[in-house]
Amino acid sequence: MGTMTKPQFKGKRYRLDRPELLAPAGNLEKLKFAVHYGADAVYIGGQKYGLRSGADNFTFEEMREGVEFAKKYGAKVFVATNIYAHNEDIAGIEEYLRNLYEAGIAAIIVADPVIVDTALRLVPGLEVHLSTQQSTLNWQAVSFWKQEGLPRVVLGRETSLEEIAEIKQHVDIEIESFIHGAMCSSYSGRCVLSNHFTDRDSNRGGCCQSCRWKYDLFEDARPEGNWVSEEDQAEAPQALQPGVTQLPLHQPEDNPFTMGSKDLCMLESIPDLIEAGIDSFKIEGRMKSIHYVATVVNAYRKAIDAYMADPEGYVLKPEWLEELQKAANRPLNTGFFYDTPDHEDHIYEPEEKAAPYDFAGLVLEYDAESGTALVQQRNNFKPGQEVEFFGPDDTFFKQTVGELWDEAGNPLDVARHPLQRVRMKVDQPVAYFDMMRKRK
Repeated sequence: MGTMTKPQFKGKRYRLDRPELLAPAGNLEKLKFAVHYGADAVYIGGQKYGLRSGADNFTFEEMREGVEFAKKYGAKVFVATNIYAHNEDIAGIEEYLRNLYEAGIAAIIVADPVIVDTALRLVPGLEVHLSTQQSTLNWQAVSFWKQEGLPRVVLGRETSLEEIAEIKQHVDIEIESFIHGAMCSSYSGRCVLSNHFTDRDSNRGGCCQSCRWKYDLFEDARPEGNWVSEEDQAEAPQALQPGVTQLPLHQPEDNPFTMGSKDLCMLESIPDLIEAGIDSFKIEGRMKSIHYVATVVNAYRKAIDAYMADPEGYVLKPEWLEELQKAANRPLNTGFFYDTPDHEDHIYEPEEKAAPYDFAGLVLEYDAESGTALVQQRNNFKPGQEVEFFGPDDTFFKQTVGELWDEAGNPLDVARHPLQRVRMKVDQPVAYFDMMRKRK
């Protein structure tokens, strides 16, 4: 794949006028929430060639619908085709790429050079963004990919802010970085634990998240053949039993440990990210819930817009951070942006409980005259419970659920049925696509 055969990409700006907020969308409904809550672009997975086989993923028909929805809000749709391909994976790639282009997809996110080469040659109108799976960390590597014809590089998560600023000084190309979400315990996702334990290839979409399993620690009780010391016999008689060759290095009351890293959160560093020259702020989480996607996108949207409107007077609002905590699943840190993570940036004890809030309902209609909202149930709720309403247009308030009625006007003691449409009084005006959540 020589640089002489491909011209440098000429068709777009190499520094966006304002940072792009790029959100995950594991299915069509999540795509709509991400866009409605402020994403400038979303990235999705198709039925093939992606690294999230556990997500719902999109058919070509769903892609077309998603693209049409996104266009209404001026947003774009990208597709992750970022596997490392084996020989048998290559068959059908040309047809797949043509179908993506015909569906209106704006760009694909690619790691394997053969898919990069095929896309540039076959569908030049489909942008190719280099995946973080390539572990691109320096400006000379970024320059190489620019010369190959790529308009954007998604840097490896191990890149620091200082390194990003240096890359932007040397190469006029768009830079995309993950700024929120889960971090892989391995180096840029090059993990083989999943392959070893479950025969599921992490780099072909099958990661079973082995790092988050619970582990105990043992040592070999018979390092010299079948010999076991008297001390070992006294402390662990089970080592003398047939087939037992390991001594536990933990006590029965000890908690098993994990190897998962803390989640990334850069909300407090929006000015630094923008000043370093990052063009696209990427949120991880195609497997996350609708509530997670909407909450995280909404918080970053507000912070980015506030900074761009008044950089000198920008102030981080505490409520933005509070919102993120309502969607957080694990402790948060700043990853590699400021320093190399150490043991304090990993989770060795059993993980904390999931976010303390559930997505309870989606606002479908609001009647200003009666002060009532038509709400689609997503988790059961009932009179007397405290709930929160929030939305992309600064909707936020708490209230206690009062009387509930079905669409025929019959009173309800609880909204118990999935997707049930109920009416309720609301203390403040709400709008379509506002969300209602409750404490678990």
